[in-house]
Amino acid sequence: MAAIARPERDGPRRPNIASAGVQLPAVKTYEQVDEEIIATLGPTKKWFAALALAITCLLVGITTWMYQIHEGMGVAGYSPPVMWGVYIVTFVFWIGIGHAGTLISAILYLFRAGFRTTIYRAAEAMTVFAVMTAGLFPIIHIGRPWKFFWLIPYPNWRLLWPNFKSPLVWDVFAISTYLTISTTFLFIGLIPDIAVLRDREKNPTRKMILSMLSFGWRNSEAEWRHFVRAYLFLAAFSTPLVLSVHSVVSFDFAMGLAPGWHTTIFPPYFVAGAIFSGFAMVWTIIIPIRKWWKLEHYVTLNVLDASAKMVLFTSLVVGCAYLVEFFISWYGGVPAEQDYFWNRVFGQWWWAAWIMLTCNMILPLSLFSQKLRRNPVWLFILSIFINIGMWFERFVIVVPSLSHEYEPWQWTGYKPTWVDLAILIGSFGWFFMWFLLFVKQLPVFALSEIKEIVQPRLKRAHHHPPEPNDDYEPSTPGAHA
Repeated sequence: MAAIARPERDGPRRPNIASAGVQLPAVKTYEQVDEEIIATLGPTKKWFAALALAITCLLVGITTWMYQIHEGMGVAGYSPPVMWGVYIVTFVFWIGIGHAGTLISAILYLFRAGFRTTIYRAAEAMTVFAVMTAGLFPIIHIGRPWKFFWLIPYPNWRLLWPNFKSPLVWDVFAISTYLTISTTFLFIGLIPDIAVLRDREKNPTRKMILSMLSFGWRNSEAEWRHFVRAYLFLAAFSTPLVLSVHSVVSFDFAMGLAPGWHTTIFPPYFVAGAIFSGFAMVWTIIIPIRKWWKLEHYVTLNVLDASAKMVLFTSLVVGCAYLVEFFISWYGGVPAEQDYFWNRVFGQWWWAAWIMLTCNMILPLSLFSQKLRRNPVWLFILSIFINIGMWFERFVIVVPSLSHEYEPWQWTGYKPTWVDLAILIGSFGWFFMWFLLFVKQLPVFALSEIKEIVQPRLKRAHHHPPEPNDDYEPSTPGAHA
């Protein structure tokens, strides 16, 4: 996101114009952008139905959690040595979902990838709500949620500090850092769009709230200049989070001594898987939005095609990581490791492992076909399979290792109970409730960035390419006074 300056015929490209050349030929004017995207803020029957379903799922999860608090963690199906189960699996799943937002918003912005323009706002919002969802599970997992503040390093009269060797403490730092930066990044990018809503708002109370949130934005050149610098700084600052946060989450496992965990491949393996699952969730969200609100001319087939190539690439990386795991186990010659991987693929947990391999390695290979890359129906179906496969990937990492440790007397099974599954359903209700509320309050597409790839309107018609001295309408964002 950057200021809109006058185009120079022979000069360098403007920094805000995507180098990938992704254009929106059906979008002609700034007024069209405002009208069509702001029209999505009106509630519809489909939106109310989706919100009712999300709240119902959330209530199921809350009720089940209250039951678990009353009865104890035993109702969750946990039994030694499998003391990590669905809750930790789902925690890692939601942290991974949030990574695509930072990738699309920050890294692809720094590389001027044009296809991000119309999908990054939904991805940013998805990141914030996914991290909010992930943050619930360490609290649920500790069993006594009213003691959650013991995980936070704070001065207290007992002169006790959290155990910094505990993975739950590492997760607190990772979640809090990621949530803070992602929320700041989302809000800064929203300021110009909030100002547009403020200027169109008729309700005085809502207009006052939007005025406060827009910080008095007046669309001046000086404001755009400072805005661009702040956005660029946050993009550069957020980029290391894609690598660091999920690496820290992977240390929860890599620092342990359970078979299949103690390996240095986990940080890059987890990061690639997070980006892979995050892009799939972006499809799950953005494809219905473009269909329901008839915004196919914003999220074009070219945009879906480019994002499909990213999904295909990350799928190949994740598949490579799976094969490297098997190779390390064979080459290392440790009987416990070899026995564990054999049990994971052909033994007790074969069903989970093959769901993972099918959804994450085999089905994404269809994206080598350009026809399927440009088929929204197939991409939506594939996104559901990828989300399922990535959840089972985390399941395969957590449960088989704990249920098949070094000593045979430690070998056991694990069966999630209805409590585990109900809280899992509740987490999806929590996530989609917040996202649905977001899309009815703020634009799910970035008005300001979309306008950057729309040809500015001139005061008078010209029959030649725009020149530096051409006069622009005053409504052109960032135009000189």
